[in-house]
Amino acid sequence: MSKLTWQGRWNEVKGKVKQQYADFTDDELLYQEGKEDELLGRLQKKTGKTKDQVEDWLNGL
Repeated sequence: MSKLTWQGRWNEVKGKVKQQYADFTDDELLYQEGKEDELLGRLQKKTGKTKDQVEDWLNGL
């Protein structure tokens, strides 16, 4: 997912992530421009998926 796409759709994507993983907090799903890799890292750690798997998963939401 490109950074521009993340910016435009993050609230929608965040809601879908929370539906699948209810234990995510708002702080863990906080999107900050320029810190996409940190967000991916938090998602990786919590879901146990690789970076590529997380990116593919987010692109599919």
